[in-house]
Order: sequence, then C-alpha cells, then structure tokens
Amino acid sequence: MKKTAVILALLVMGITQAQVQEQKAVVPQISVTGEGKIKVVPDQAVVTVGFQNTGKDAKEVKTLNDEVVDKVIKFLKKSGIPTTDYKTNSVSLGKNYDYEKKKYNFQANQTLTITLKELSKYDEIMMGLNDAGINNIQGVEFKSSKMEEHEREARKKAMLNAKQKAADYVSVLGQKVGKALLITDASNVYFPQPMYKGNMMAMATEADTVRETLAIGEIEINTTVNVTFALE
Repeated sequence: MKKTAVILALLVMGITQAQVQEQKAVVPQISVTGEGKIKVVPDQAVVTVGFQNTGKDAKEVKTLNDEVVDKVIKFLKKSGIPTTDYKTNSVSLGKNYDYEKKKYNFQANQTLTITLKELSKYDEIMMGLNDAGINNIQGVEFKSSKMEEHEREARKKAMLNAKQKAADYVSVLGQKVGKALLITDASNVYFPQPMYKGNMMAMATEADTVRETLAIGEIEINTTVNVTFALE
C-alpha cells in the first residue's frame, strides 16, 4: 500500500513539474511584418542585344554571324568597354522549313549582354552596335554600383519598422517589446525597364537629332521582414 502511495505521489509530482515547465516554455510573443524601402537612381545598365542571319547554307549563316560578332567586339574595345563587361549570352543554329517556298533554310541567332557603367554612353554604344549588325534590343536592366550598401540600409529600415509596429500594438496593453525570437527575411528588387523611343533603324537615320532615348526612373529596393518578438 505504501509502495502504491509513493508511486502515485511521484506521478503527481512529475505531472506538476511538466506543467510548470510547459508554462515557462510558453513565452508571450507578437509576430509582425516590417518593411524597408529604398529608392535610388541607377548609374549602370545591362543591355541584352541580338542579331540573326538566315540563308540556304548552315556555314553561310554562321559566317555572317561571326562577322557581326567580330565587328561588335572590335567596336566595344574601341569604345573603351572592358572585356569583362560584355559576354555572349546565347548562340543557336537551326534548320527551318519555309512552307510558302517549300524549302529549308538555316537561321543563326546570337545574343550578347553588355554592362554599361557610364549611362551617358548609351546612345553612342547603341548606334555603334546598330552599325555593327545588331538588329534587336532584347532588354535593358538598370542597376546601381552601390546596390549592397542600399540593400543593407533597406534591411535596417525593415527591422526598425517591425519593432515600431510591435511597440504600437502592445503599448495599449501595458507591455513592452523584448528580444527577437525569429526573423524571416525576403527581399525584392525592382529594376525598371526603359522607355525606349524608336527602333534601331530610326536611331541610324536620325543620328544628327539630339534626343532623349531613355527614361531611367528609379530602382526600388523593398525588403520585407517577418519578426517574432518576446513580450515583457
């Protein structure tokens, strides 16, 4: 009988201790989302351009493409663009069937990515690329040379915003915001696309006209942080 009583007492003590530990483990907390937004004017542009040639013979169209590449690279070097700032992005050579003419032809395509660290050279570079044989612009992406610095600033603003939100919520309850228990970060950078006036042929025929061909806009660095704070 005594042995049974001792076992029951130990069981009760074990349950009680587990309940106490569980209560200690449950920390009053609040979860909020903080936002940090930085807008900067870009000072660099990454331009993706391409060209294609079509003909009856695979060797012929490849040779035509090689000639364009040679002209482009020579032009970029002459313009002072470092070799590390441009590269071939894609190359393709395919055989297509022309249903109207009922015969096959070959098409060679190539794209290049060029980083312009001086936006003032944009028009000059694009004109030169047009003369070299580039016949389409696939995209322009604006960037900042101080992107990492701006991203750090956005993250700090996001954390401050999260802490302020938490303080606003709990202030009416007579509580205070404690240490951060969990931080989840997600960043999103928007690179604006340019408003490009005219096509490359228009640029070639209107070379003597002074025009503004880009609307650069701003880069928006938007950081979202989910933070769980302990409450005191």
